[in-house]
Amino acid sequence: MALTRFVPAEYFSPEELAQVRARSDVKGIFCVVHAWAVIAAAMVLYAVWPNPLTFLVAVVVIGSRQLGLAILMHDAAHGVLTATSRLNDLLSQFLCAWPVFSDTIAYRHYHLIHHRRTQQPDDPDLHLSAKFPITKTSFRRKLWRDLSGQTGFKQRKAQMRNALGKPGMTLGERWAHFRRRMGKMLLANLVLLLILTAFGKPQYYLMFWLLPLLTWQQAVTRIRNIAEHAMVPDNDDVMRNARTTYAGIVARAFLAPYWVNYHVDHHLLFYVPCYNLPRLHHLLLSKGLGPKMEIRHGYRDVLRLATSRSPSAAVTA
Repeated sequence: MALTRFVPAEYFSPEELAQVRARSDVKGIFCVVHAWAVIAAAMVLYAVWPNPLTFLVAVVVIGSRQLGLAILMHDAAHGVLTATSRLNDLLSQFLCAWPVFSDTIAYRHYHLIHHRRTQQPDDPDLHLSAKFPITKTSFRRKLWRDLSGQTGFKQRKAQMRNALGKPGMTLGERWAHFRRRMGKMLLANLVLLLILTAFGKPQYYLMFWLLPLLTWQQAVTRIRNIAEHAMVPDNDDVMRNARTTYAGIVARAFLAPYWVNYHVDHHLLFYVPCYNLPRLHHLLLSKGLGPKMEIRHGYRDVLRLATSRSPSAAVTA
């Protein structure tokens, strides 16, 4: 069955479209600065009051902002983080993608296929949603693997192995391949280590960068992925093959930074910057499209749906 398409001109005036499409260098820079300021503040919190509670708070806050950096990289992959194209890519690569061991350009090529083929058999992200619903026990196991660092370690190990190239390559070819794949990521992380060392806290790179990246960031990324496409009502309807999840202040801080929860809205008009998604959502509702859209009123509601498979059904399957 063919995917339905959303035609903005059928609902919005040129002025309305111009408003939600407006890109801003100032807003894009502010989002990136905000993410790093929160990360720095979490480290300062522990430095000033070092105790188990502030350590845990710092890991959770930083892991959530690492997700935030990935979300801002996602905006840059669409070319909408800033108004200036060159700034868009530079800001994303240096301050969003490379520090979390990702790459904006490589992600862009992969991700745009997801938008063209959302929830179809050839969607490269289909594996993130196709297995749902699962049992609560299965979800708890997955969450434990995330929080214990098993998922993150497995991902970094696979990334390192791929960067080292294929069997049969010469040492020089392997080195060139590795440098292309991971050189800039490792350089960005070295810079971060040197900055922390300059402040007399080199151990913070392990405590408050790698640890959150391998643990909490993995868990919140999983929840984000579940919310976006798992158990959507209609894989062929652009209004219902992605999901918007309403989020309060706590959820926005720890699960859905930088308006990532407005996901069906993003799929409808993927050239809208993240900082304009709330405006786009209100505009869609004002056009009477709310009942046609897949909207859930909280992440607990989404997780309840995604973990609705009974243990007996799982055994039978």
